Amino acid sequence: MTIDSGPAVRGIHRVRTLIANVFLVEGEHGWVLVDAGLRGTASLIRRAATRLFGETNPTAILLTHGHFDHVGALTALSRHWSVPIYVHPLELPYVTGRSAYPPPDPTVAGGMVSAMSPLFPRGPYDFGSRVRMLPENGTVPGLPDWRWIPTPGHSPGHVSFFRDTDRALIAGDAVVTTRQESLTDVAFQLERVSRPPAYYTSDWEAAGRSVHALAALAPEYLATGHGRILHGQMMRDGLAQLAAGFADMRPHHGRYVRQPAIADARGVVSIPPPEPAGFAWRTAGAFAVVVAGVWLARANRR
Repeated sequence: MTIDSGPAVRGIHRVRTLIANVFLVEGEHGWVLVDAGLRGTASLIRRAATRLFGETNPTAILLTHGHFDHVGALTALSRHWSVPIYVHPLELPYVTGRSAYPPPDPTVAGGMVSAMSPLFPRGPYDFGSRVRMLPENGTVPGLPDWRWIPTPGHSPGHVSFFRDTDRALIAGDAVVTTRQESLTDVAFQLERVSRPPAYYTSDWEAAGRSVHALAALAPEYLATGHGRILHGQMMRDGLAQLAAGFADMRPHHGRYVRQPAIADARGVVSIPPPEPAGFAWRTAGAFAVVVAGVWLARANRR
């Protein structure tokens, strides 16, 4: 197990759960968990917490959003610690059993992870009575020096967390610091400020606005759902370039590129028809499944 506290960023500890990160964040009077990784990683996250904080439970679990790789260990962890789970109101349908997310789109971008995406679960998930709404005034439970910021697009109720004192940003999947569509980039954690994972982004106009909002914060530290924690001017330049060129960097074809999935407080209301996959995509998808199986087996052994 590796706990990465990043480039001297105060009180933020990254734990990688195979393909997705969780963050253990210290507050003035305890600590909170941001996101809950992949299914089967609860013991990994608990060991990291024990190493850092002893037997002290978190005061809350905060979700940037509810995709499968951010809530996989949530049931086990919330039951073990008996703590509330906080999400944006527009994310509630997906974590209280009312709605599944829009289907992933394997045609939106190249890469093995994109080709595998139809296999990813999309809910609905139901985490029961522990689920709460984030405060409307932007404060963050358990972290009084932080504020939450709406950053929809990758999911309807996606949020990011920002600490003004040192401009530390936890951005979930609104932006990421490795190209998540590529299995190679994911495996080697190649560093690059990148757009949200394309195969699961269901509203590209909203995603672009969210990237602009995050770039405007000029963060000093950038912690995301995928990839290492980055910091400094090179990171800010990369984020600014992503915002300025988002219209060109977003996909040019795909299920949600011209028309987003429509969602409201009930969950998904309508989705556009899928793009034709074609023989090449079907072949790539089948190959990706085989490659992913080998890679996951080796990663689990490690």
